[in-house]
Amino acid sequence: MTAALSSAEPLPKTKVAIVDDHTLMREGIRMFIDSLDEFQCVWQAASSKDALQMIEQSQPNVLIVDITLPDRNGLELIKDIGARFPQVALLVLSMYDEKLYALRALKAGAKGFVMKNAPHHQLESALKRVASGGIAVSPAISDMIVGAYSSGAKPRPDDGLHTLSDREFEVFQLIGDGLSTSEISEALHISPKTVDVHRMNIRTKLGLEDGGALTRWAIRWTESRRHGSL
Repeated sequence: MTAALSSAEPLPKTKVAIVDDHTLMREGIRMFIDSLDEFQCVWQAASSKDALQMIEQSQPNVLIVDITLPDRNGLELIKDIGARFPQVALLVLSMYDEKLYALRALKAGAKGFVMKNAPHHQLESALKRVASGGIAVSPAISDMIVGAYSSGAKPRPDDGLHTLSDREFEVFQLIGDGLSTSEISEALHISPKTVDVHRMNIRTKLGLEDGGALTRWAIRWTESRRHGSL
């Protein structure tokens, strides 16, 4: 019996892939994943285009996706991959505050959301949960989900934000962080003209009369969410 046990094949590891445009971040995540007994990183991609090419060749069990990518919003990539490869569990790893993006990520098809400043054990736990078919979010986000779908929930005063596209919401949040058009352009890898188009669309959808009104509302909204006014 001892011989039979010693010759048994090791359990296959859960395959994980990473989509993030920052090389050092990708490498750090890869090294951490490969240090875990249950997981192995099978490939990395720096853009949504590269990710779609790689996933055609090798489908991981779990795909870690950043929201901000150079060629496309990460949430749009999640929707695309979720439709084409529904067996792949999608996990968002982002610098953005979970209170601002977790619900959008889940709505897009992600199975979990972890912030980049979270401790390693949270990422490990999230990987295990989504790999086993579960949902990985913090207790605060779980409470938000329950509140959003409870029968007695009242319409939120900021419901107009739900009319924004994922990219428009991303621009809105960066405006709320106090970034200028040129800074948003650099952060999202899009032209200043494209940023201006997004700003105009946001103003139109939210019924704001000028750029100043947009900036003031975005800052107030972002600060209120970060201080727990959910």
